[in-house]
Amino acid sequence: MILLGLTGSIAMGKSRAAERFRAFGVPVFDSDAEVHALMAPGGAAVTALAAAFPGCLGAGGGIDRTALGSMVLEQAAELRRLEAIVHPLVRAAQRRFLRRTCRAAAELVVLDVPLLYEAGAERRVDAVAVVCASAMLQAQRALRRPGMTAERLARIRAEQRPDPWKRARADFVIPTGYDGGALTLHVATVIAALRGRAPRAWPPRPGHGG
Repeated sequence: MILLGLTGSIAMGKSRAAERFRAFGVPVFDSDAEVHALMAPGGAAVTALAAAFPGCLGAGGGIDRTALGSMVLEQAAELRRLEAIVHPLVRAAQRRFLRRTCRAAAELVVLDVPLLYEAGAERRVDAVAVVCASAMLQAQRALRRPGMTAERLARIRAEQRPDPWKRARADFVIPTGYDGGALTLHVATVIAALRGRAPRAWPPRPGHGG
């Protein structure tokens, strides 16, 4: 089973690319969706996060992500504390997903990981596809998000690896402009290029995680 890591900087169109992979029948693990589930009412991360970050528990019993974000933004130690709680739970869900898709004899799966290079996760996949768009389009998309400002976007960009750095290291680059047909063609090309490759990332070798 081939593991393709799908990544890209904020608002580059990763979700749009992931939907195209799903349309071709490729299973996709959405790390962002998993984090949302972990922080939703009854989620597996709620109790630990509420204890570690007093004041982040929302009225409905889930984590107030805006409040939590304000507690860790530009606070390296607090961000590491957050990651130490959430990342192992996401990785466990990812492993469950991979076991299910492997049992289902999937030939290719996509791991949608926003900060793949920042987390060193490129070592756990067979290939990496980076989604990209112009800086102007990226800003337009990002600034439509609730609570996003130009200042906050600038801080997030500064915390992430630059887009040219990611594209230079990727096996595939997928532009996500306005043309949905072009995006579909790029995704189809990636799928075709991965057919027949010998998998190496799953199951993980001893000492390499999983």
